[in-house]
Parts: sequence; structure tokens; C-alpha cells
Amino acid sequence: MKIAKRLGRAVAVATLGLGLSTSAVAEEINIGFTGPLSGGAALYGENTLSGLRMAVDEINAAGGFEVAGENHTLNLVALDDRYSPAQAATNAKRLVQESGVPAVFVPHSGGVFALQDFNEKDDFLVMAYTSVPTVTEKGNELTIRIPPTFDGYVKAFTDYALKHQGDTLGMGGATHEYAKIWAAMIKKEWVARGGTIVADNPMDYNKSADFYTGVSRILAERPDVIFIGGASEPTGLVAQQARQLGYQGGFIVMDQAKIDEMAQVAGGLEMLEGAIGVVPLSVYETEAAQDFIKRYQAQYNKMPGSEAAYNYLALHAVVEAMQRSGKTDARAIRGAISEALAQMDASKNPYEVREVTETGGFVTETTLAVVEDGKIVQKEIEGQ
Repeated sequence: MKIAKRLGRAVAVATLGLGLSTSAVAEEINIGFTGPLSGGAALYGENTLSGLRMAVDEINAAGGFEVAGENHTLNLVALDDRYSPAQAATNAKRLVQESGVPAVFVPHSGGVFALQDFNEKDDFLVMAYTSVPTVTEKGNELTIRIPPTFDGYVKAFTDYALKHQGDTLGMGGATHEYAKIWAAMIKKEWVARGGTIVADNPMDYNKSADFYTGVSRILAERPDVIFIGGASEPTGLVAQQARQLGYQGGFIVMDQAKIDEMAQVAGGLEMLEGAIGVVPLSVYETEAAQDFIKRYQAQYNKMPGSEAAYNYLALHAVVEAMQRSGKTDARAIRGAISEALAQMDASKNPYEVREVTETGGFVTETTLAVVEDGKIVQKEIEGQ
């Protein structure tokens, strides 16, 4: 017997009138999250979770939302998986069986793939915060990929580095599943474009804070560019330690890491001169992005990253899909998500995502930024 039904327990009673009371019960819908909340990627997991919490807080503070004439509120149930795909799967089973969630947000590809082994059978939506293309190419009918795929980044970052920084590349990325896939694709692209891989020394960003030995091995081969990337905090440490060892070349930064967040750890943007990565949310000048940034800073007293913003808008889209479909189950949400994004209020959509591919991927433009003279500068991508 499930401990909690899909709609949970009644959580709110409104009293109206003078001397008379009418009970308006809001049914609670549980939303699941499994991600790294401890270990080297804890900050990454917390950043993701903060966007979800912000959306939940806003929705509930407004009195909830109606689905088929019934009022509902949200309850976010978050479990730590320490970046382990096996633990993510265990957590998802628990979230479905004990909390009856219609959707589980998971911010790492290993976890996403683990959940896809059983989510269709167990009837829950995988809200995948990963840019691995195969997540939505597998044909899983209950998966939504939230960020853009990274194949566009691989091509754009490689093109820029080869044109502006040199043709020898040292590989110093992380060892988790997502980083391995990224590394394999960029090695293939780099060599296909005429570049040379001179060092290949992946490191465990989740367990170490001392990368001097691994970085030294890469620098011994004198690369023009080093590929780095995992969560922002350890990635910033890798860049810092490379500079401390005398490295003066550029970096290709995997999209999981954000340049502005790395700079806080590395010792400033000057330490990241020549770094190529995605455009941080802090650089966006659109009204929707700036409005979200102000509201997030008011709640959390720090600059939000894409993890927070994308998951914030994705949860708002899930709620909008429930309202439009008149149902709260996973398949109804998946069927209405495209219409939900197209019609969603701009204040809930900081990246202005309006489309979903047939296979379930949010449609977002690929972006590229470079650190030049101590500043993050957005660059045009040829052919986009």
C-alpha cells in the first residue's frame, strides 16, 4: 500500500464570510527531486533545487492553482543521490511509491538514464536537466529534456578555440557519465577539425579538491587549450590550479560549469582569461531574465545560474500543463507541455522557452561566451 496518494493530504483551509466559514480544501501534489546534495557536486544540486523551491514558493503563496475546478498546492520532496545513478534510481522508486509523484527532476545524465529504465512502466515523468542528446533520442515517452543539447556547444567551442587559441588540446574533464560523453564528443570533433589531442587525464571532480597532480600531467604536454568541466566549484579549482602551475592558455569549459560561478572559486575572471563556455544567466539582458534575477536575489541573496532558472521555468511549465490538460498524471502533463510553454507568462519563463521537440526537448538557442580582458563577452556563433 502506498504511504501517500498522488494528491497527498489536504494542506490548506480558507475561511470566508462574517461569522460563517466555508472549507476550501487544497489538495497537495508531490513533486520529486533526486540529485547531488552532498559531495563535490553539492552546490550544483542545491542550485538546481533552489529554482524548484522558488517556483513552489511562488505557486503556493499565490494560493495554489486549479486543475479541473479543484484547487491544488505543491510539495517538493528532495532526496540526495550523491551523483550516483544507482542511488538516483532508488530515490525515484521511493518518490513514486511513497509520495506518489507524477514527475521527478534529476540534474545528471547518469541518473536520467537509470530512471529511464523503468519510468514508463512506473508511470512518472523524468524531468531531465542534462544536455546529453541521447536522453531524448531513445524514444522514452515520459522524458522532458530541459536544457539544450550540448552537441551544438561542442562544435561552437571547438571552432572558436581552433581559430583563436591553438590546435593542441589537453583533456582534463571530470569522470562522471555526463563528462565522459562530453569528452568523447569533443575529442572526436577536435581531431576531425585537424586538431591534436596531446594529453588525456580525466579527474574525479566529486571526490577531490587537489588537482595539482592531474593538471601537471596535462601541462607536461604543453597544450594550447585544456578541456575542463564538471560542477562549477571543482571546475573553478582545476582552472585555478592550472594557472598556479604556470598555464597561460585557454580553456574549453563543459556546459555544466558556469564561468561566473567558476570565477568565484578560481580567484576572479582574470584567472579564466580565454575560457570558452556557455553564456551565464547573469549576462542575459532580456526583461524576463533580469526580472527573474532580481526576484531570485531577493530570496537567496546570490546570483542565479542556469540550473536555477531552467528548473524554475520547467516546474512552472509542469503546473501550466496540469491546468491545461485538467489532469495531474504524467502522460497528461507530457501531452500538454508544449502548449503550456507556448502560453506561459513571461515572468515564469526567464529563458523564453516556447517550444518542445517531438522527442521531448525544450528548444533553446546554443550560446557561447569568452573571457576577454577580465570580462565575460558573448560571441556570435557562425551558422546559428
